[in-house]
Parts: sequence; C-alpha cells; structure tokens
Amino acid sequence: MRLSRLNIKKINLSDIDYNYSGQDILMKLGELYQFESGIYGYGNLWTKLERIVENIIIEELDKVGCIHVEFPKLQPKEIWQRSKRWDTYTKDGDIMFTLNNNLGEYGLAPTAEECATLFGANRLPSYKNLPAIYYQISEKFRKEIRCRGFLFRTRTFVMMDAYSFDKTEKDMQKTYELMHNVYLNIFKRLGIKIIPTVSDNGVIGGKVAEEFQAIMNLGEDITLYDENNNIGINKEILEFENKDEYLTQLGVNDVANLKEYNTVELGNNFQLGTKYSETMQQYYTDENGEKKPYYMGCYGIGLGRIIAYLIESNILKEGNKIKGFSLPYDIAPYKVQIIYTEDNKEEAEKIYKYLLDNNIQAILDDRDNLTIGNRINDVYVLGTPRMIVLGNRFDGVNYEVEDTKTGKKETFKFDELLNVLK
Repeated sequence: MRLSRLNIKKINLSDIDYNYSGQDILMKLGELYQFESGIYGYGNLWTKLERIVENIIIEELDKVGCIHVEFPKLQPKEIWQRSKRWDTYTKDGDIMFTLNNNLGEYGLAPTAEECATLFGANRLPSYKNLPAIYYQISEKFRKEIRCRGFLFRTRTFVMMDAYSFDKTEKDMQKTYELMHNVYLNIFKRLGIKIIPTVSDNGVIGGKVAEEFQAIMNLGEDITLYDENNNIGINKEILEFENKDEYLTQLGVNDVANLKEYNTVELGNNFQLGTKYSETMQQYYTDENGEKKPYYMGCYGIGLGRIIAYLIESNILKEGNKIKGFSLPYDIAPYKVQIIYTEDNKEEAEKIYKYLLDNNIQAILDDRDNLTIGNRINDVYVLGTPRMIVLGNRFDGVNYEVEDTKTGKKETFKFDELLNVLK
C-alpha cells in the first residue's frame, strides 16, 4: 500500500487517550470513524486485520467440519415469539433494535438462536443427518446503554456465532468439548493467552456456559484464575445462590487459592440443551421413527473485541508517553514499512515491488514534504511490526530492518530480505 493513498491525518501523541491508546490513535488518524456512540466506520488497517482474524477462525472451524452459512440480520418478530424471547429482548432487557412498518414487526439480530434452530431443523430431519455445526460471521446489533472502550462495547459489532445440533445430551457435551478446543487453537494462533472461565448463562439459556477471557488491566470482568490448570471462574458467580454448582464444575474447593485478574471476554460458549428445539417445536426423527428434540450448543467470538485487544495489548511507550503500537508480526496486515529520502526513492520503489511480487504486504511511505523523523513516527501509529529506513546513511548495499516492538536492528543484503520478512 502506498501511504499517500491512505490519507491519514497528522496527530499529536500527547493528546491520546492513555487508557485506550491504540484505538484512539486510529480514531485521530481517521482509520476509525465514530458516527455516534457505539457506531463506527472502519478504515483500511482495521478492515485488513479483521479479515486475517476472520480467516483464522474460518480455517480452524472448517478443520473440524463446521459448515459456513449466513442468517438474516433482519429477523421477523414471529420467530422470536416462537422461542418466547421477543419480550425478553424488547421489553424486559430492551436489548433489540426493532422496526415496525406496513410489512410487519422485525428485530435487528442481536444473536441468532432462533434463525439457527429453524435453519438447522430444515436441513437435519433425521438422526442420520446428525451431528452438525453451522456458523456465520456477521454484524450484530444491541442497545448498549453504556458504550465504552471504543470497540470493546458497541451497539454494532462483527461476531462469529456457531450452532451445533446433536441427538443426545452426551453427544452435545462432546461437541461442546470439541468447540472448546477449537477456540483454544484460534486464540493460540492469534497469540492471545486465554483463560477458559466458567460463567453464567444469561439470557441465552441452557445449563452450562464458559467464557474465554484475556487478562487486561482495563477489562470489565474479574476472573479468579487457577494458573496451574489454566481455568478460571467469573467472580460474579460467587454472588449466585447455586455458586457451589459452578465451583464443582472446576473442582475448586477454596477460591482463596485463586488469583484475581481484570479480564476482557473475547468468546462465549453455551450448552443450550433442548431449550430452543422444544420451545420452537423443531424435532428430528430417531432410529425408531420417533420425534426427538435436538440438543443444541451455541458458540460466539467477537472479532471487534479481539482486534481492539490485540491493538491495546501491543502499545509502545517511552517513559510515561505513548509512542504508538506494534502488531504481532504473524497477524499484521502489513509486515514492513519502507521509509526513504528523495535520493533513495528509486531503491525504495524497487524493494516495495519486490516484496509485493513475493506476496509480502508492505507500506511504502511515498508522501511528499515529510522528514525521516515524521515518517518513522507514523510507522508506530500504524502498528507496522518492521521498518526499513533508506536514509542518508544508506550505502546502497546494506538494508537495515528494525523490529518496532523491540527496537532490534539487523542488516541484510537485498537478496536476503525475502527470507527475513517471510
């Protein structure tokens, strides 16, 4: 990408939100645009990073046989009445955005259990069709009263939500464990240390639920963490009358032995049981020709939260001052940023073309009338993990590649750059 085409704004790093520095940097650059509280437009960097996260999720889900589908974002009131959740989402909790016109009454999807139940039942009439897992990656809409942390809590957001269909409770539990391991693989590939955490089921329903929490000082949740076994429990569980049931799931006898951390929830899984198949009267035919309700599970991952977490977890500081951020190399949309003086423009163009021809995404800072110092500063506000500077000391032979997170510099010949940056 030629940086002149991105049209980023000049920003003052001393005027950055100290708590949510990475996202505020992108806001001030123009790479995030807030239409109103909780509603954003996304620039090139965020969108590219979202595709990378999305593809990792897709690859891991497809490995275990999940089927990629898409449900409508505009959902008829009637299907929510069949599950008896319309009032829960529109009156009691007031979560859903609704529309009422001459065609009828509709809701903008805050989640998709109703659609998934009807969709799955239509395709899975017999025990021979089971098990099955369908997933989508799409925008959701929720009436968040208190939006905060930029993309950590919004009114519209992109989520992966999957729905499993099984014959029995035991089969459902096996699928639940399968998806648990898929999630661990996804977060490992994203470079995020995750804590699987026993949690409340909330308005989704079912008997068993788990959250996938990541440690973060600004996280809204408090997780009690068993480091030896890498399991946790959401502290809010301790306020429930049936808290012992949750502690038993973990085999925890004394919560005093657990360490307390602020965390942010990046994913959530639920064993739904027959809640939706029974209330919506959707059944499969078993081996004996009898109608039986599906045992279902649902599984969600917030892509926006993951990206916000990745950015905020890789902030760079000099003393108490924000310098920018540096994305993990493996998932960065652009691997290297090329900076040059006018005398070295031809050489910079040569490197840029060479990298693109070899499928290494790079940024060429081709803007006019900027000093080398200004250009270097903008490497950090774009989160690029490597940079090559062709300045006054460049000898035409040795190319200096700097790791923007560690500051480590190494020198290579032209024909070595490809292997280094791959």
